[in-house]
Amino acid sequence: MATKISEDIVDVWIAFKKDQSDQTLRNRLMERYLPLVRYNAERVWAKLPEGVDLNDLMSAGVFGLMDAIEAFDMERGVKFETYCVPRIRGAMLDELRTMDWVPRLVRSKASKLEAARKAAVAKTGRPPTDAELASEMGLGIGEFEKHKAEASAINLVSLNKKWYETDSYKDVREVDVLQDAKGEDPTDGIQKLDVMKIVTKGLNRNERLIIILYYYEELTMKEIGSTLGLSESRVSQMHSSIVNRLKEQLNGRRPEFS
Repeated sequence: MATKISEDIVDVWIAFKKDQSDQTLRNRLMERYLPLVRYNAERVWAKLPEGVDLNDLMSAGVFGLMDAIEAFDMERGVKFETYCVPRIRGAMLDELRTMDWVPRLVRSKASKLEAARKAAVAKTGRPPTDAELASEMGLGIGEFEKHKAEASAINLVSLNKKWYETDSYKDVREVDVLQDAKGEDPTDGIQKLDVMKIVTKGLNRNERLIIILYYYEELTMKEIGSTLGLSESRVSQMHSSIVNRLKEQLNGRRPEFS
């Protein structure tokens, strides 16, 4: 049976090389050698950090297989499996290079920093300080800080990486727990509003506006004066008076803030 399969594939090769525009023949060859793509993709993927998609490697490997099929010369006496594997793996490695945005210089700086860290740990038996790392690398502290900042660009995190597994159908991933540093906590706004109501209770219109515009809108005394039609000095006097009155009132209302 194995001999028949071998003879069949040879016939397909001969027919395809006579007419390489025949898509049906090419597809038969692709199907025959597709397991080589998966096998090599899994071997490459196993050595990579988490976050690289196996399917991306396989897709690149398929293009490598297509190129190998079109370029293969049967008359050279080389087995196609031997010929195509370097092309499949090469296509995968090219894909990895296009996925990697970190410049070579950054990687070099990161490698030097890591080598210095390992050397310092070997000497001291503990994690080194920045000063010790700078000394190990022969750099001034300023140069070291710059080197460290440039090398840190290599630290990437896949937002699709699994954070932890759950009992539900969907695992929690990095993107689900990523903190939005620019986002505002809605409770902060509610708390500020509550405090503002307590603080401005009992003040007249101008007094409330001075407190709100100065502490919440962050306007200057001059800008508040222009808004209220008052002089800057008058706003300052009123502000001082309000603050003194509020201090006296708040001392007796501490339970409301606890």
